Amino acid sequence: GVLNGDLILVASGDLTMGGRTNPDGSIAISDFDHNEANSLDNADLTKPDPLAGYRALARQVARTGIRRVTGDVIIDDRLFQPYLFRDEFKLRPIFVNDDVVDVAINPTKVGQAASAHVRPLSSALRVKTPIRTGAPGTSLALTVHPDLPQCIGKPDCSATVAGSVPIDLVPPLTGTFPLVRTVRIVEPANYARTVLIELLRENGVRVDASAVKRNPVSLLPRQRHYPAATKVAELKGLPYADSAKLILKVSYNIGADTGLLLLGLTQGVDSMEDALAKEQHLLAARYGISPADYDFVDGSGGGETRALTRAVTRMLTAMIQTAAFPAYLDSMPILGVDGSLAFVTDFQSDPTLKGATGQVRAKTGTYSAATDAGPVLKAQALGGYVTTRSGRRVAFQLVVNNVPISGINDIVQVFQDQGRVSAILWRDY
Repeated sequence: GVLNGDLILVASGDLTMGGRTNPDGSIAISDFDHNEANSLDNADLTKPDPLAGYRALARQVARTGIRRVTGDVIIDDRLFQPYLFRDEFKLRPIFVNDDVVDVAINPTKVGQAASAHVRPLSSALRVKTPIRTGAPGTSLALTVHPDLPQCIGKPDCSATVAGSVPIDLVPPLTGTFPLVRTVRIVEPANYARTVLIELLRENGVRVDASAVKRNPVSLLPRQRHYPAATKVAELKGLPYADSAKLILKVSYNIGADTGLLLLGLTQGVDSMEDALAKEQHLLAARYGISPADYDFVDGSGGGETRALTRAVTRMLTAMIQTAAFPAYLDSMPILGVDGSLAFVTDFQSDPTLKGATGQVRAKTGTYSAATDAGPVLKAQALGGYVTTRSGRRVAFQLVVNNVPISGINDIVQVFQDQGRVSAILWRDY
């Protein structure tokens, strides 16, 4: 029952690690994803246990008869080279709850502490919640500090979600409580290591090593050198079609960047720079799209990413002829129904357009930035397919560029306008 050595979890780029798997095996996706909770002021949390995959691995280890690990527990996160995501943290092939800690907040009585439920719970990062219930008519005021905690992997690492939630607040987006805020897990390997040790101990496996410390990658054997006989547990991920659905339905940018890195691995490279070069080659060879028609900086459309409309519509049209098209189409947000188009419903007030609900499947892309003249919506794109009233399938793209805005409501209005144009395409073609 004693493992005189190290227990190693080999990360494979599984975006969900069992944490979004519904009882029927499908993937759980909400219309307002928690990855955008802080920027959009709210989110709708999915129901599955975010640590389900790690629990399953810990139970499997215990079932092998291992009762003690005298060495260390290590996350092997060397699948691809770490990628600096949006100047925030280094993206690695290991994930816990999409690499965020959720705080679900409900008001109680005026002047009293609000109810705050934190998930997942781990000594890797403790989230404190000094939040009060405010009087009717007061303003919502919540802060997350630090929003990118660098201490994960050190003892007593913590972050704070603090402020006040008015008793009469109507939560943005969802219209119902809880109100959601998140803290980013900027050191996912350190966090995952602690979580796995905690769950091993829950399952009766003693681990001699400290649960909270930096992931000791220096102890790992040479990369991918793991004899089959040493495997004691395995987590089977969801099909990649489900990952694509998560990425596209809610604009999961971290997942999109991971997807390009995984594509790079299939082409024999392991960095974002090299994966972009391979992608450029594939777009030209398979779809006839010239590198002069676009400029990609990552896999998720970050920063100054741009593409000519002809490149996008050529890709959309070519995809129709591929074996992957049914899954590709199914992964896109549906106008007035789900994902980032669930709330785009203004067009339904026009009786001639109402029938477009559910007939447009398209991916959104939003990029806003601060300028000397004030905030600007540098780009809002919508590209995909319309099944028209006449029965045709139309590939389309709509783009709005360089619109001065005062806040999130102006961006929402652009979404609504693009939804109306999409509905007109449904009606008139």
